[in-house]
Amino acid sequence: MAEKKITSYPKEKINILFLENISDAAVKYFNNAGYTSVKKLSGALSEEQLIKEIKNVHLLGIRSKTQITKKVLDAAEKLQAIGCFCIGTNQVDLKEATQKGVAVFNAPYSNTRSVAELVIGASIILIRKIIDKNIAAHQGIWMKDASGSYELRGKTLGIIGYGSIGSQLSVLAESLGMKVVFYDVETKLPLGNAEQKKTLKDMLAVSDIVTLHVPELPTTKNMINKTNLKYFKKGSTLINYARGEVVDLDALAKYLKEGHLSGAAVDVYPWEPEKNGDKFTTPLQGLSNVILTPHIGGSTQEAQHNIGEDVSNKLYKYLEKGITTGSHTTPGLNLPPQEGTHRILHIHNNVPGVLSEINTTLSKNHINIVGQYLKTNDEIGYVVLDVNKALSAEALALLKKVKNTIKVRLLY
Repeated sequence: MAEKKITSYPKEKINILFLENISDAAVKYFNNAGYTSVKKLSGALSEEQLIKEIKNVHLLGIRSKTQITKKVLDAAEKLQAIGCFCIGTNQVDLKEATQKGVAVFNAPYSNTRSVAELVIGASIILIRKIIDKNIAAHQGIWMKDASGSYELRGKTLGIIGYGSIGSQLSVLAESLGMKVVFYDVETKLPLGNAEQKKTLKDMLAVSDIVTLHVPELPTTKNMINKTNLKYFKKGSTLINYARGEVVDLDALAKYLKEGHLSGAAVDVYPWEPEKNGDKFTTPLQGLSNVILTPHIGGSTQEAQHNIGEDVSNKLYKYLEKGITTGSHTTPGLNLPPQEGTHRILHIHNNVPGVLSEINTTLSKNHINIVGQYLKTNDEIGYVVLDVNKALSAEALALLKKVKNTIKVRLLY
């Protein structure tokens, strides 16, 4: 639960907008902290709709469908921060958000358990050929057959991407008696008895089940393609609960039809419908022993609750204390409060001389800086200043006139 704090602004005038049916945990978090102007909508908004809606919004919460474009950010006159209540931030124009001094947060670890458990479940269904038997039973056909049905115990799981999800999955798989190998572009410390392979080809060659847990980057687009698919063990299976662009689905469909792969489970796609009920197509439809799910890898009640609290906490700390830990656009700072001061946040273009001008301007006007912190990234600088309470209004006005200023805010 968020802590109570007296701020320099009326909390009821801070407008918070949550889209895409974000967990009620987020709404409750801010309500408990004294923020009453919290609006929650069940679906995503188009660019045109969002431009109309966002003019007076201070905090925006979205999931993966809402696209935060330059036009949207241009219309967001009061926007301080965006919370992506999901793993990724691809839906936000991060470059534009950086230039406008808008902090962007996400929840990279809150749904790792949900995804890892689903991978294990899909692995069991695929390797036991449950799909065919389930369809037959629904059609009134008795198909009691052990042919091509195996246990997970003793099989090799190949994990592509040994990050938070991949490493947790590694532990779960070993607890079921599986052998784990993994491939990652960076050298990682294996958990348990997992073994890192030097090349993707080496990993694919020994894996009975291959699962992907990589981000969407130019280097990962179609990393599983017609070339790499031929390195899979005959009869192996592929699981993609990572990103839609990392697998060439046409090539995968070909290898499934030819019998080189015995099955697949896919949860993410290069193109996905905007809302429930919309038509959806994929080359994998109608293929035997293929599990298709609608991007639900992290969609559990526990994961959504955890994400709601995690991102809300980050947004709250930025709004109330200027803490930017975990932001993808502003340099990360986590600062203790200073007694007897007011805190001012100053975001500026990262060019030489800004900090010097800030200090000179305040010094000339006899404003004492009790505490000062600066951190930069390639594009912007973020300064937190704790100044004498009696002079904070004057300091705020002066800082707004500093060259290359993007945004200034009196925090408390």
